[in-house]
Amino acid sequence: MQETLIAALGIELSHIEDGRVIATMPVDRRTRQPFGILHGGASVALAETVASVGAYELVDKETEAVAGLEINANHVRPKSDGTVTAVGTLLHRGKTTMVWDIKITDEQDRLICVSRCTMAIIKRKK
Repeated sequence: MQETLIAALGIELSHIEDGRVIATMPVDRRTRQPFGILHGGASVALAETVASVGAYELVDKETEAVAGLEINANHVRPKSDGTVTAVGTLLHRGKTTMVWDIKITDEQDRLICVSRCTMAIIKRKK
């Protein structure tokens, strides 16, 4: 995942299983907004990364791909340094979409951001 947004933001995947993905991201110069707190866009990028990886693990990689279709996020607590952890859980698995719930917490397990991401399942062209 070199030279991707994932690498640029320092996102690290730590756990992948069917329907559940965990990743961490530092809160540092790469992920802060000008006022010194975690940028909402960085949180959304982390959330969509978790949902994307989780969705990709559940499709037939020979014939299908995935892409984010919709994402929303509520930023409920500021964070100025340290690390955040995203836990993504599959809520719905359909033929053409998946819905993922992502909770981003700090080191004390306090909620920083809650997100829901809908992933499109795309048929690959042969």
